[in-house]
Amino acid sequence: MTRDFGTACSADEMEAMARAAYASLPAEFTAHLGDVIVQVEDFAEDELLAEMDIESAYDLTGVYEGLPLTERSVEHSGTMPDRVRLFRVPILLEWVEHGDIDLAFLVKHVLVHEIGHHFGLSDEDMHALEDAAD
Repeated sequence: MTRDFGTACSADEMEAMARAAYASLPAEFTAHLGDVIVQVEDFAEDELLAEMDIESAYDLTGVYEGLPLTERSVEHSGTMPDRVRLFRVPILLEWVEHGDIDLAFLVKHVLVHEIGHHFGLSDEDMHALEDAAD
């Protein structure tokens, strides 16, 4: 069975999905996010991939850049705001590979995963939470 995907969404369209996902998060969750910036880019840059020891830009769907709440102190003031970057092409590739998942759901999943790092959760913590929720 062939699936017709049509034209890939633009970065602006994916950013709108991410903003809608962000807006749908519980207030007690977003109240602690402060000024976290959400951006959509096509791919991560080579320097980030090297820093994370990731060989292919297709393997990174998102990244949290900032200092987790669990590591902050009064000395944190005056720094750049934290941000979550979502990488459009790898997200689209993952969407195509799954074949049966809604793109907006996948964008929200990646966004929530990266926001989890803001709260100091490791990848292992988040996978355990996801497994427990299933």
